[in-house]
Formats: sequence, C-alpha cells, structure tokens
Amino acid sequence: MNFTKMHGLGNDFIVVAGEAALPENASELAIELCNRFFGIGADGLVYILPSERADFRMRIINSDGSEAEQCGNAIRCVAKYVYDNGLIDRQAITIETLGAGVQQVQLTVENGKVVKVRVDMGEPILEGLKVPTTIDANPVLNQAIEVDGRTFQFTAVSMGNPHAVIYVDDAVNFDLNAWGPKLEVHPMFPRKTNVEFVTVRSRDYTDMRVWERGAGPTLACGTGACATLVSSVLNGFTDRTAVVSLKGGDLLIEWNEADNHVYMTGPAAEVFRGTL
Repeated sequence: MNFTKMHGLGNDFIVVAGEAALPENASELAIELCNRFFGIGADGLVYILPSERADFRMRIINSDGSEAEQCGNAIRCVAKYVYDNGLIDRQAITIETLGAGVQQVQLTVENGKVVKVRVDMGEPILEGLKVPTTIDANPVLNQAIEVDGRTFQFTAVSMGNPHAVIYVDDAVNFDLNAWGPKLEVHPMFPRKTNVEFVTVRSRDYTDMRVWERGAGPTLACGTGACATLVSSVLNGFTDRTAVVSLKGGDLLIEWNEADNHVYMTGPAAEVFRGTL
C-alpha cells in the first residue's frame, strides 16, 4: 500500500489514494497504522475514493478505528493531494464527505503546488437533537453540563460532526486530558462529541484547543474552528470573520450572513511518502 503522510496545522493523516472503495478492514488498519510507536503515526487514516456526486470522495477513519463524518484539516490535505499529484488540474473542485455532503473547495496555487485551501464547509446545524445532543433546543447556548463535580457551559454546533464549544479563562493552558475524555462520552452526546475549549481575545481573534472525538488532543481541528466561530457569533463574542488560533497554527473562519455557509481558509502540507 502506497501512502502519503500529510498534515493541516499539525493535525496529521495517512492519505491513501487509488482504492475503488473503503477497505473492509479500514478500522483495523487505522488503529495499527496511526499508532505513533508501532505504526506510521497519525490522527487518522484518510482514503481518497471515486465519487458519483463530486470530483472525489473522502473517508476518514480516526486513530481509534471509528469513522469521522467530516474533518476540515483532512479535506484541505485531500485537496492539495489531488492537485499536486495531477489527479485534477482545476483550482475549483468538489469533494464528497460522509456527514456534510459535497463541499466546494478553492485552491491557491504557487509554482504548481497548493499553498492555501478555502473550503465551503456548508451551513452549521444548531438544532440540539440534530447535532446531536439530548437537548431539544435551537440553538443550544450556555447549556450546563456536569462532570466529576465540575460544571461547564457549552454551545452545541454540528459542522457535519458534533461539537461542544466551552469558554474558559485560558484555553492555551487548559488541561485537555483531564476533561476532554469525560466530556466526549457524556450521556448528553448520543454519538459522543468533539470538545473545543476557547478563550476570546478580541472581536476577530480567539484561542482554541481541542479534544477530538476518537483521536484525543490534536494540534488542530478544522470543523472545530468553524464551530468555534459560529458559537462565538451566537454568543456575541466575535464578528462573523475571525482568526481561530490552534496549537498548530491559525485558520481564518467566516460565517457568511448572505448564504449562512461557513468558510474555512488554511494550509495543508505533505510530510513524506512511503510504501507499506
């Protein structure tokens, strides 16, 4: 199996192209290959597959073997891969995802290589039961949630996958490992959830750290950055365009008022190629 190791702001993936369909043992492969000590090492295993609805189809298997409906960093990596490797010669392409449907992608190319990717991430889902949470509200704002005697307040957003956005005094130094795994599996989230811990610095800048469902703490989360911006607008903390600063770098996120779509702009990078 040929693979390419890629990352979006440090959120890293083993990218595989050329398969006709998702292998039956994809879950087992992801657990084995994503192991950072006994495998290649990654947050997820990404397959670029044929699509009947778009230019390409993307499937993402987390490092724990579960499948993610969508991943903003992975879709930027896929977009860079298909252009840089000559699978498509257009800078406007479409990529089909499991949870968010077909997404429009615009590439910025310099010297024949993609340096920036802008993705139309679609409309956020704010109805609590559709995110999903167990809360029948639209939107779910400042909902109290208790774990181990501590109460947090979260805002629920789905970008094709579920997110719980929590505002804290210091996101950069927040103890992800203490609270992320407990919130991820809280009964309030029927399909588990990604958890974002956020500190708002200004109307156009926030710090965010993430505990990703099925992967744990990662250096970046594209859908999480989108959910953070949407949540911050709903709570009156930021404008509709802001930088979301993650441990691995910054993403520019816009929640467009005209079409209600969220747009994410950021880089993707190739690390190395190999054969397994």
